[in-house]
Amino acid sequence: MTIVFLIGGPFIKFITSHKIAESIRDDGPVDHIIKKSGTPTMGGILILIGILFGTLLWADLSNAYVWVLLMVSTSFGLLGAVDDFLKIKHNNSKGLSLLTKLIIQIFLSLIAILLLMKFGNNEHLKNLYFPFFKNMILHLGLFFIPFSIFIIVGSSNAVNLTDGLDGLATVPVMLAALSFTLICYIVGNSVFSGYLQIPYIANVGESSIFCGSIVGACLGFLWFNAPPAKIFMGDTGSLSLGGSLGAVSIIAKHEIILGIVGGLFVLETASVIIQVVSFKLTGKRVFMMAPLHHHFEKKGWAESTVVIRFWIISMILALIGLATLKLR
Repeated sequence: MTIVFLIGGPFIKFITSHKIAESIRDDGPVDHIIKKSGTPTMGGILILIGILFGTLLWADLSNAYVWVLLMVSTSFGLLGAVDDFLKIKHNNSKGLSLLTKLIIQIFLSLIAILLLMKFGNNEHLKNLYFPFFKNMILHLGLFFIPFSIFIIVGSSNAVNLTDGLDGLATVPVMLAALSFTLICYIVGNSVFSGYLQIPYIANVGESSIFCGSIVGACLGFLWFNAPPAKIFMGDTGSLSLGGSLGAVSIIAKHEIILGIVGGLFVLETASVIIQVVSFKLTGKRVFMMAPLHHHFEKKGWAESTVVIRFWIISMILALIGLATLKLR
């Protein structure tokens, strides 16, 4: 957090002076085109620097889980940076094609999973645990690889879709990361995991430092990203943060819990899928505009109202997710 506070101001001045600005989608709300065009982007670089400093300073660097998480965050961040750069260069909101982006995300996720299987393998890695049940376990076997890729890629794109209003994605990411800070610590502690009847996984507790770094970096970034935003995180931040959360959930074996604490991201993604499928099949739209936050804007909600209410929903979902640790 301190690192982001210190470098945030000079970074924004540098980005502004080089005209590295956001290109707003031309089919979005008119208010966005007027107010947000020209706002500096690629603020995800700030978040990544904060995460890297926090993790490298405080984590045990002999821990394989830490390096897998750093690999995911930096590689997805670089992919997002390329996407942001192309948007700026061509002065539109398209960037990399969807197919190209998906192929690269799948490739990066596969590398992360293979590294996890080689250096962080344990008896629980290929198991899927269900919340609310003590002994409901599904052994994924070979399906573990495609399932894990789906979690990382899906989480990355879900956060990316949610990042459409000032501060909207930042706080839910912080809440999810804060939840997994606690979950990773409990999973990596034999006493607490034994008491809560959660599988104990050695060395996973170190991942809580990475999660804590996400919280700190996002908290510092929120200072500059709060409405009206002085800078956007761009795909550099959203792809990196989403992918990181997905990887953390796999390492801690709480993938389904991510779907609960990150339920807002699931809702936003579902709204896009429903909109596309409905329009393709019937020619009609379910929502006035997708993702979901734009639907409520079209209904007349002020941007700040949408953001704060979505934050409240995220807080509720985070509490529900954490409650599952005890309700088994």
